[in-house]
Amino acid sequence: MIENEIRNARAGKKPISTLKLITLPTSRSLIIFIKPARRGVKIRLIVRGMLSLVPGVKKLSEKIEAIGIVDRYLEHSRFLIFCDGGNDQTYISSADLMTRNLDHRIEVTCPVYDKNIKSEIKKIFDIQWGDNVKARIFDADQSNKFVNQEKMK
Repeated sequence: MIENEIRNARAGKKPISTLKLITLPTSRSLIIFIKPARRGVKIRLIVRGMLSLVPGVKKLSEKIEAIGIVDRYLEHSRFLIFCDGGNDQTYISSADLMTRNLDHRIEVTCPVYDKNIKSEIKKIFDIQWGDNVKARIFDADQSNKFVNQEKMK
């Protein structure tokens, strides 16, 4: 799906990948996301835990935006939404993009076909993406500021 978003970017279609995961700690995540970002794919990430790549670095990851939300309740949902040129493809997953999950475990990622469920997943992402209380910004400065602190500037 990420390669497809790169093709969509080349074709002038709207290329956006939206992912909500628990953690992206491995160098593999750098390879997975830097390549499409450098080729024009906008990537939005919500990551609860560790994020090994640095979003917003000029000419490298400037098309990547990421926030982290940690709250009282440990929420474990993982989903991936690919714009696919306007024909959104939505997936739910049991795994993060970690070496142990990709290489040493049996994990499941499956497509969501029901339009109502796809819409609900997108709404959940939009609500969390718009969080201005608990969300921290992952950026090139690695300042880890709360979103509301950034909006006050």
